[in-house]
Amino acid sequence: MSWLFRGRMRRRDELQNASPGGALRSTDLSEQQRKSKIISMVYVITTLDVTCMFLQFSITPYLAKKLGFDTLWLGYLQTTVGVMQLIGGPIFGRFADLCGARMALTLATASTIVFFLLLGVAANPYMLFIHKFPTIFMHVMPTCQMVLAHLTEPSQRADKLAKMGLCFGIGMIGGSTLGGHIIAHYGERTACYFGAAGSAINLLLVLLFIPKTTRAQDSQSPAEPTMQKQSVFSLGEITRLMRFPGVTPTFLVKITAGLPAGIFQVMFSIIATEFFLLKPEENGYLMAYFGIIQMIVQGGVIGRLTARYSESSLLLCSIAISAFVGLGQAYMTTVFHFCLTVIPMMFSLSMFNIITESMLTKSVPSTDTGTMVGLCASIQSLLRTIGPTVGGYLYENHGVSSLGFFQFTVNTAVFIYLLQRRLKKKVE
Repeated sequence: MSWLFRGRMRRRDELQNASPGGALRSTDLSEQQRKSKIISMVYVITTLDVTCMFLQFSITPYLAKKLGFDTLWLGYLQTTVGVMQLIGGPIFGRFADLCGARMALTLATASTIVFFLLLGVAANPYMLFIHKFPTIFMHVMPTCQMVLAHLTEPSQRADKLAKMGLCFGIGMIGGSTLGGHIIAHYGERTACYFGAAGSAINLLLVLLFIPKTTRAQDSQSPAEPTMQKQSVFSLGEITRLMRFPGVTPTFLVKITAGLPAGIFQVMFSIIATEFFLLKPEENGYLMAYFGIIQMIVQGGVIGRLTARYSESSLLLCSIAISAFVGLGQAYMTTVFHFCLTVIPMMFSLSMFNIITESMLTKSVPSTDTGTMVGLCASIQSLLRTIGPTVGGYLYENHGVSSLGFFQFTVNTAVFIYLLQRRLKKKVE
């Protein structure tokens, strides 16, 4: 009788597994595994792209000096990149929404290959400017952020975006170290071709592992036929996002509160060489320190905080800490003093960028996520464009301390505004 009982039990299990509920659970598990695989590959692509980016940061200053560039022309070169990406950010985001993740990442990584090849053959100042033109399409990281936004639940989005900071830190350390080593032993041209090879590997990864589209239920979306008829260059479709609830105020906060920190980042290379009198290898160690702090903060701290506290509370916290970081930078006199401010600075910057991008992508439909991420990227480009002018004026006329006081004043004002707005909502 025991064999008959075991046979019935086995038959019952088979029927349960064959039932619609069992099939549904199996499908859900398979879908989660597929999403996890894509997310893991997105992190790999991001890490490799950031490594190549910091490899390029090691190449351009030395090659520019060999071609006769002074500090002023280096500033013009940096502004060119800012303008290119300021124009390209929203347009490329719109392109990603219309054409899908694979097409967008293919264009971005292919443009990065062309960028490095042009840099490798640059033999005069004109070519050094021409090689910056592909940067209008080089939006690998924003596109990866769009993919993460598509594949994650809103409650998990900030945590998944924070993990990209871990990739950024690894790429920062690896790219800076690798770039210095290759340039010292083999020259700038070899480093350029090494960057092109790394970008080619990224292109291959995109073609092999990134699906055509990553939006949920994309094929069933009623807006899809309409979207296909819309133009990538439709300014109305881009500005339409500003009319969604909460988007415009968050954008204004992101620009206003992010401006002082953006100016300091743009001016840091000058501060490191002229104020701290750092040598190239010492500057490399400091960049590695930045990378380690960012890896710890974004990889292990922010995700836990976003799971426990609301995004509005964390946004207020990041702006308040940024204000006190500015006050500390206003009174710093040595590299050691600056290193003490780096930990709260990296924490506030990471938290601020992740929370604002999470809030903005949640405020729009999934069909517009790419455009929104592109608009967020254009804010950083805007800060890099106006940063050298504003920062140069403050630094030349009022010294390093003026940058810190400017950050303290602006972020304190934004903090008070957001706090009053929050208290007013509670009263209502």
